[in-house]
Amino acid sequence: MKRLLTALTIAAFLTLGMQHTQAKEKFVISKSELLNKIKGGWAAQTIGCTYGGPTEFVYQSRMIPDSINIEWPDGRMASYYERNAGLYDDIYMDLTFVDVFERLGLDAPVDSFAMAFANAGYHLWHANQAARVNILNGIMPPLSGDWRYNPHADCIDYQIEADFAGLMSPAMPNQASRFSDRIGHIMNYGNGWYGGVFVGAMYSIAFTTDNIEEIVSEALKTIPKRSTFYKCISDVIAWHKMYPHDWKKTWQLVQDKWSEDIGCPNGVNDILNIDASLNSAYVVMGLLYGEGDFAKTLEISTRCGQDSDCNPATAGGILGTVMGYDKIPEVWMKQCREVEDRNFAHTSISLNKAYDMSYRHALQVIKRNGGKIDGDKVVINKQRPKAVRLEEGFKGLKYAGSIDGIDFNHEKPIEFDGVGLVIGSWYRGEKPDYVADIEVVIDGKVVGRVKAPQLYRKRLPEIFCKYDLKPGHHKMQVRLLNPNKDNSFHMGKISFYDKVK
Repeated sequence: MKRLLTALTIAAFLTLGMQHTQAKEKFVISKSELLNKIKGGWAAQTIGCTYGGPTEFVYQSRMIPDSINIEWPDGRMASYYERNAGLYDDIYMDLTFVDVFERLGLDAPVDSFAMAFANAGYHLWHANQAARVNILNGIMPPLSGDWRYNPHADCIDYQIEADFAGLMSPAMPNQASRFSDRIGHIMNYGNGWYGGVFVGAMYSIAFTTDNIEEIVSEALKTIPKRSTFYKCISDVIAWHKMYPHDWKKTWQLVQDKWSEDIGCPNGVNDILNIDASLNSAYVVMGLLYGEGDFAKTLEISTRCGQDSDCNPATAGGILGTVMGYDKIPEVWMKQCREVEDRNFAHTSISLNKAYDMSYRHALQVIKRNGGKIDGDKVVINKQRPKAVRLEEGFKGLKYAGSIDGIDFNHEKPIEFDGVGLVIGSWYRGEKPDYVADIEVVIDGKVVGRVKAPQLYRKRLPEIFCKYDLKPGHHKMQVRLLNPNKDNSFHMGKISFYDKVK
């Protein structure tokens, strides 16, 4: 017993010594400036989304040429609010999670976020839509975002929804990562999750410095070095140093090395790329080559193409956090002020409400992490970014070809070689209450049974996915068990996967 007590005493002494030598670094900010930066992040995100809105996925695998003028006409933001409110999925998705924190507190269980997201009235796409239907069918987080249940796991979805995590975790990137671990796995895994972790960390660090290169490089420390996401963003940082005045050169290098998408069924072997790694690269290019200039940052991140409303929204939001609300040029803020009291679609939250909610949540998080409020002074225990765990979707797989969709109940089996496949989307029929009953048979065995409602909101983006077949030759049939003359269902593109040799 004496030996045990002695050992415990020594251990306690060593622990105290470590705590003494690893004293927490303090970051001090006024309440007014904290609020100013939070407001800047939300406002600039909304501005960036609006600015890039007309070009979203118009330019795929190509830059927007200089000959195309990206305009900023008076009234555009108000017009989108009224006529195309779905553009702001970046923001109202964020606000779904902000609202759960508001109602249930910082310790709200992940299922509360998942159910709020799954039952919201807005349309969703890609990883979000697959996760929604998974949840509605009882497949809860983290499996709802896992690549084996969600073929869009590497897509951009959580990346465009992670702003809240950084804005409520000023100077605390590891706390932002903890929020992202809980919420980001609702819809993503691997690189798709890393996109949101990285964005949340950039927002968090943006409270502490105006050095853009530092924000990017420090935030990247939250990502495991072995991941392809880390390698992609590291390349962008290196190429920016090699070609500091030529973002188009870096764009081409990114395109040549990182534009292949093997996960997303819509983007595999296609010019469309909604992968988080590539689109995060465009965010970083906007930030680095924008050199702290708001207009330049938005323009470059937009001209990179692909998801060219979400990327300037993210880059703009991070820079807006750096600058603060009161430093964003009036040419941009004028339109934002016109809508600040209007609720975003499918929410009861406006920008003005979002400012207030995130500010209050940030103060709670600061206190939870050992910080304190002293009059107008906010003292934060600043965190050094640490890497989250390594996870890799579609590991060891390669794209092995595809065929166009065919009719269900096709008499001749579909033959393929490999270990997996994704059966693409089907087309709508004419009766919205119809639920297709679909059976997938491989090598004579039923491997999947899918209930597919005509109502898009309640059906998966793809009919079926499977990645763990025995390597070799296979025969597949897809049977529609309850055909209906008023509904025309067809398979979309079928993509095949094999092992990397």
